[in-house]
Amino acid sequence: MGLRIHFVVDPHGWCCMGLIVFVWLYNIVLIPKIVLFPHYEEGHIPGILIIIFYGIAIFCLVALVRASITDPGRLPENPKIPHGEREFWELCNKCNLMRPKRSHHCSRCGHCVRRMDHHCPWINNCVGEDNHWLFLQLCFYTELLTSYALMFSFCHYYYFLPLKKRNLDLFVVRHELAIMRLAAFMGITMLVGITGLFYTQLIGIITLGSHDGNGGPPAAAVPAASWPTSPYVADESPDVNTGQGLCRQAWPERFKT
Repeated sequence: MGLRIHFVVDPHGWCCMGLIVFVWLYNIVLIPKIVLFPHYEEGHIPGILIIIFYGIAIFCLVALVRASITDPGRLPENPKIPHGEREFWELCNKCNLMRPKRSHHCSRCGHCVRRMDHHCPWINNCVGEDNHWLFLQLCFYTELLTSYALMFSFCHYYYFLPLKKRNLDLFVVRHELAIMRLAAFMGITMLVGITGLFYTQLIGIITLGSHDGNGGPPAAAVPAASWPTSPYVADESPDVNTGQGLCRQAWPERFKT
């Protein structure tokens, strides 16, 4: 099934996405100029490492765009409810529309989303049934790119041979230490935040799978109080998702019916 395009008109989300793109551009431009290309020209590293770096960076950007514009599982205004599944549906008190249980209403997007996990301002979109795998893909590529950049930054100062050719007339060479310190700060911050978020997402999926496994009840038949979810979720009226990690941590009681 093809992915549906979905845009969220939210200036706050646009600012958050703009910050992510700035960090991506900062590292994709300055890390190769300061570290990769000079060491390649002096024969310290093979060219394949530069190709891998740009390849991961492109995958990361594509994953960001796909997670941002893919419909997370928006419910239609007049859903067709199978007769045998009516007991698993409920009325949303925000938009007055029928929705499957474990769906939630996002005040940012203005509609209900199937299996909504949270509204993430960093992708300016909800994370739900149809784009959850894209969000995990984005987390994975971000971790990979950040680790790769931090590894080269470390090797530049503590492992590679000193560069013999240094053009001090270039701005990036004169201010190399400040630029690399800022890159390391952003990299470590993103790596710690994404790692924590990625871990909780995987734990939530594994826990949910235990309810859907062989011999267990289907997810729709599990009581609302025992639905396993990631601790990074949005409630019925999610505000700006800031705080611990990359998204705001919600309280379990918000999922009680």
